[in-house]
Amino acid sequence: MKKTAVLLAIVVILAGLLPGCGSTDGTAVGRTPVFLTLATGGTAGIYFPFGEALAKVFNSKAGVQISVQATDGSVENLQLVNRRDAELAIVQTDMMDYAYNGRETFKEKMTTIRGISILYPEIIQIVVQADSNINSIADLKGKKVGIGAPGSGTEANFRQLAAIYELDYKAFQPLYLSFAASAAQFKEKSIDAFILVSASPSTIIQDIAAHQKIKILSMSDADVTKINRQYPYLAPVTIPANTYKGQTAAVRTVAVQAALIAGSQVPEDVVYNMTRSLFESQAELVRLHSKGKELSLEKATRGMSIPLHPGAIKYYKEKGVY
Repeated sequence: MKKTAVLLAIVVILAGLLPGCGSTDGTAVGRTPVFLTLATGGTAGIYFPFGEALAKVFNSKAGVQISVQATDGSVENLQLVNRRDAELAIVQTDMMDYAYNGRETFKEKMTTIRGISILYPEIIQIVVQADSNINSIADLKGKKVGIGAPGSGTEANFRQLAAIYELDYKAFQPLYLSFAASAAQFKEKSIDAFILVSASPSTIIQDIAAHQKIKILSMSDADVTKINRQYPYLAPVTIPANTYKGQTAAVRTVAVQAALIAGSQVPEDVVYNMTRSLFESQAELVRLHSKGKELSLEKATRGMSIPLHPGAIKYYKEKGVY
């Protein structure tokens, strides 16, 4: 009898030492840790450090082990998830929509990508000289306009807005410039306006506003509604007054969103746990990165034009927001 008890005790002790039977990293007892790759962006941008903040929250709260990967941004991220070289990614919602539907840069439909949550807005801001007679996108007729790099999401956004305002590309001089090149030419007054798609406040616009007077074009509520109806991933947003020097009135515009996505192969319970920890550990996320403040459960699916992952849907239904 004593020998049997001793043997049973040894078996229990050894079982606790076997891989997958204990837990020191937040995973459930008896479960192998889930290892995932999160594709982000360049190390100098926002996606990479924000991705690191997300990974720390998920690793400690969701029972996963996430490796953060630096990339060239949304287009590469979508390709990585589509090829299953990454399970998670941060992407712009317009690029996400193009990828899912096989438009613009994407020649094939990437139908295995799934949405988890909108993270924060990347606002479309059209900057003009303060003393110009340009008060609407329609007023850009006959002007020199920096519209973003060729084939970029920014240029696609400008083309969409131009169509809404019935502004033909032949009616103005489009210049395919990067943000930095647009800003440099705007400072020199070589161009009349340029588009920037960025979190607000933008350091590029702040720098310009510190040296010369500017205004940012505001859209009417009717135009914002029309844009959102035509392009669901362009969500209404307001830039508060005094966000930039000399900007005394609020600016009504639209924004693409930075979104967290997953491949459809990621298990439902894994995504559910990540979604839950994303919102229930928001205070920790804010401590790690200021952009965490802009996360909103009520806006988590606003501007999400691809199917949501079942794990995210489960959490949103529990919270009554889906």
